[in-house]
Amino acid sequence: MSPYRVAITGENANPDGSTIYGDIGLERLQQAGLSWEVLPKSGSDTVSAAELEGFNALFALGHYKVGADSIRGLEDFRHVARFGAGYDAVDIPACTEAGVVVTNAPEAVRKPMAHATIALLFAVAHNLVIKDKLVRTGRWNEKQHWRGAGLDGATIGLVGLGGIGESIARDLKGLGLKTVAYNRSPKPELAADLGVDQKPLADVLAESDFIIVTVAANSQTRHLIGEEEFSQMKAGAFFINVARGSIVDEQALIRHLQDGHLGGAALDVFEAEPLPDSSPLIGMDNVVLAPHGLCWTKSFTDAVSTSAINDIIAVSKGEWPSYPVNPEVLK
Repeated sequence: MSPYRVAITGENANPDGSTIYGDIGLERLQQAGLSWEVLPKSGSDTVSAAELEGFNALFALGHYKVGADSIRGLEDFRHVARFGAGYDAVDIPACTEAGVVVTNAPEAVRKPMAHATIALLFAVAHNLVIKDKLVRTGRWNEKQHWRGAGLDGATIGLVGLGGIGESIARDLKGLGLKTVAYNRSPKPELAADLGVDQKPLADVLAESDFIIVTVAANSQTRHLIGEEEFSQMKAGAFFINVARGSIVDEQALIRHLQDGHLGGAALDVFEAEPLPDSSPLIGMDNVVLAPHGLCWTKSFTDAVSTSAINDIIAVSKGEWPSYPVNPEVLK
C-alpha cells in the first residue's frame, strides 16, 4: 500500500518543514508511517484540487482557503487538519458533503490566547506602548499625559463565552475583576462557575470599561461589532479584539477612536492582514497592535501541533479524532 500522504500549506512553511511557528513536530508523522510534503507557495489564497491530487490529508498552517473546488474529484482525500482553533477559511458544508473530516485544535490554543489577551488588557490599560516610545524618543516630560485608565474597579465585557472566552474569564476571576459576558446561547451554569453575569450584547457594551471580542468568525458574526455597537459603548471605553478582523467594522472602530468616543484599542487581528501601511491605526498612540501572533510561544506551538498531528495520525488509522468539526462525516 502507498503511504498515507499529508500535504502542508506553504504560506507559513518552507519545503524542509520549518515554519514561522517553530518546530511543529513533523517527524511524528514519519514515525507513524505517514509521508508529508509542503505545497509550493502560489499567487492564490485558495488551495486547488490539482495541488491536493494524490494526497490523503491537508495540514492547514495558515489562512489559505479550502473550498468546494479544492476537494472536488479527490477520491482518496479525507481530512483537513487546522493548525489552531479557527476554521473560517474552510468550507465545512462542502467538506461534509465530500466526506472529508475537518479537525481543529481548540483546547490547545485556549491558555496561550487567554494569556495574550490579558497582556493586551494590561498594555492598553497602562498605556504601555506609548510609555515605551516616550523613553526611546527622550520625551519623559510627556508622561503625565499618559497615566492610563488602570483596571482597579473596572468592568470587563466579554463578547463570546466559548473555549477561549471561558479561559479569559477564569483569568479575570483570578485577578478579581468584575466580568460581564454576551454569548449567543445561554450558559447559566458556566457563567455561575466563572462568576460572570451573562447579559444581552447591548448591555455588555454599555456597562463595560474594556470590551474583549472572542467569538468565532462566520457569516453570522461578520461585522457583529459595527457603528451601532461602538455607539453603545461607554465614552472612554477600550476595545480589544483577539478573534478575527471580519467580526469588526474596522472603519467604524477608527472613526470612534478618532473622535475620542473610545479611549483606545488593542488589536491582534484586522480586516486586511497584513495591516496596510496606510491604516490610521498605525499612527494612533492609544492603540496597541500585534501581528495576529501575540499568543505564539513555544508552549503554544507544542500544544497546537501535538493536537493537530494526533488527529492526522488517528484519521489515517481509521480512528476517531479528538476534535472533529463535522463529526457527522465520521458516523
